[in-house]
Amino acid sequence: MLIDIFHDTACPWCRIGKKQLFDAIALIGETIDIRWHPFLLDDTIPAEGVGFRSFMKLRKGIGANQLTQLFDYATQSGAKAGVKLDFDKVLLAVNTTLSHRLIALTPKTHKNVIVEAVYKAYFEDGLNIGDIDVLVRLGKGFGFDESKLKQQLTSDAALAEVREEAKAARERGISSVPFFVINNKVSISGSQSVDVFVQAMQPEFSASL
Repeated sequence: MLIDIFHDTACPWCRIGKKQLFDAIALIGETIDIRWHPFLLDDTIPAEGVGFRSFMKLRKGIGANQLTQLFDYATQSGAKAGVKLDFDKVLLAVNTTLSHRLIALTPKTHKNVIVEAVYKAYFEDGLNIGDIDVLVRLGKGFGFDESKLKQQLTSDAALAEVREEAKAARERGISSVPFFVINNKVSISGSQSVDVFVQAMQPEFSASL
């Protein structure tokens, strides 16, 4: 079975949706081929990032109290799914293009773990995942050659691939993430429950037997 995942690395619901999907996969107990696709929520943010709360209030058109409620809801939803989201540590809204390039450069066997490492770096450690040095340190922990990876991220390695995939996602009508496609047939939008993912995958397994 093939599952395509469209996501952005600074999207809390993408992290929650990933956890729910992978919990569903564990319940089914089958090997799944996962393909990760970048979706750039806002690639106009500068590399150094901008103030997170100011950015979010402007983007959502809400005040401080509503923003707190939004964060609380996401935090509680994450906790129920077994995902930690610490918005007190998230100080910057970041440009995620570079983090998607790191994922694109990662061998397929390690993509799932590097995606989770990038999510953790942002939502638990409050790191700027649009910063080359931060991403190089992450990559080093998964076997990347530090100097080679820094050279790749400093150059344009995988940049065209990320931009083209992000553009293609929007052209196919995807307007929000997370978004999942099972066997090129079943589409699931949003961070759905484990049960929803299990139910969506079971007919596809039956059809492949």
